[in-house]
Formats: sequence, C-alpha cells, structure tokens
Amino acid sequence: MAGRKAKSSRRDLVVVEGGGTGSSRPVPVPGKVWLTGAGPGDPELLTLRAARILASADVVVHDGLVPDAILDLAPAQARRISVAKRKSRHTYAQEEINRLLVALAREGLQVVRLKAGDPFIFGRGGEELEACREAGIACEVIPGVTAALAAAASAGAPLTHRRSAQAVTFVTGHASGDAEPDLDWKALARENQTVVIYMGASTAGKISERLIAAGRPASTPALVVFRASQSDELRVTTVLGNIAEAAATDSGPAVLVIGEAMSGAMSSPAPAILRREERA
Repeated sequence: MAGRKAKSSRRDLVVVEGGGTGSSRPVPVPGKVWLTGAGPGDPELLTLRAARILASADVVVHDGLVPDAILDLAPAQARRISVAKRKSRHTYAQEEINRLLVALAREGLQVVRLKAGDPFIFGRGGEELEACREAGIACEVIPGVTAALAAAASAGAPLTHRRSAQAVTFVTGHASGDAEPDLDWKALARENQTVVIYMGASTAGKISERLIAAGRPASTPALVVFRASQSDELRVTTVLGNIAEAAATDSGPAVLVIGEAMSGAMSSPAPAILRREERA
C-alpha cells in the first residue's frame, strides 16, 4: 500500500514503501545532541542524569579534560571523538565542532557532547546550542558542577558569606588571541565580593595589577586551585599581590579565587604536593 511504513531492523531508520514504483530507501530518523556537563573531574560529582544519558550514547564528543573514568561510563561500542582544546593548540575550531554535532545527529545518532565542568560556564555551550537550533536538531542541556564550586568546597572556603562576600562573579582570564579580557575592573575591585577567574593562570600577574590599580587591596585573600576535585588537586593559599607566583606553582587547568571569604581557605595537605613532585 502506498505510503505505508514498514518496520526496520535498525532502530534509527524508517523504511517507506513507495507503492511499487521505486525501490525502498531508508530514511534516517533525526538524532539528538545532549550538551552534558562532566563536572570538574571526580566521577562522583557527575550528576545521575548525566551518567544515565552517557550510558545510552551512540557517540561521545568530549573535551580533553574529561577523564577516562567518566568516558568509560559510555557503552563500549560508542564512538569517542576528542575535540580537545588547550591554549594556542586546538584540535578542532569551534565552527568545526558545531558542524560535527549537527552531522552526527543527522545520522540518527544520540550524541553526547561531554564538556568539562558546566556547558554554560565558559564552555561555549551556548554556541553549540545555537548551531543545533539553527540546523533543526533537538538539543538538551544537562548542567554540571563547575570547577569553582569544587575548588571552594575542597578548600573549605565559601564563595558567598553573609559577612564577607555578598556576591560572587565568574570571569574569564583568557580572551580570543592575545587580547585582554574586556572586564569592568573597577566593579571587580569592590570589597566584600568573591571573584572567580577561569583560565587565568597565565595572566594572573596582569589580573592582579588591574585589580590593585582599580582599588582592591593587595592583601586581599586569594586561592589558586589546580585540577579541582581530582586525586592530584593542588591548592595554594595566597593574597592578591602574590597570586602570579602562586599560579606559577603548577601547570594545568586552574581557577583563581579572590576575596575576603578566602581567608579560611586551606592549602593542600603535604601528600598532594608530594605526589606532584614525585611525578616531575
């Protein structure tokens, strides 16, 4: 019968019988993209929903910072595609990642775009969501624990506090190319607020200069956390005037946290530092 749909042996295909005038041709059912936060690295901080979606993935397009312990939650047969981004060294341009997600979904695949931390906090998740919407691809966002929350929790230093931090602001220390981030330094220099800087280790000196010049005291407590929540996490307590030296203590992903509420932050215990030195 013309137009009658027949069952296909593949779950991602629908075969339409054309009434005898031509051969049957499989038509792919559109897939879906899940913009999924992998959290800061500790698999136990992955949300239950993220773990469930990851377990049903056909393909996982992941950041380089996502550890194997989280990637291994995907089915063994799921394809893994790394789109690792590091400063001045990009495997894929953002436009290429956008096109990749759309192309995979158009093949009828369940695509998990696994992003370190949270997709919407300096993760370019907004750009990928826009690309999917423009292409007519279903896209859903699963939030993740961002690095600042993990860093503050492990250091025992609250990002907000009724007496010393009535606000918290997340900013990036890295802009496109060699450009300096376009930030309101005077607003960030106000006391009784916490400023969290992502991707700011290499520009910590310039950030410190800008904040001090705008009026933030050089003695303001500060914290630098490398690899927040992971087994080799390193925390360095310092003050704003010395944050560049603290940020040079180690390499790798780090968040800088500046504000009066950091006065109670704890540095890493000796074993964590010893592990780092043993690796060198």
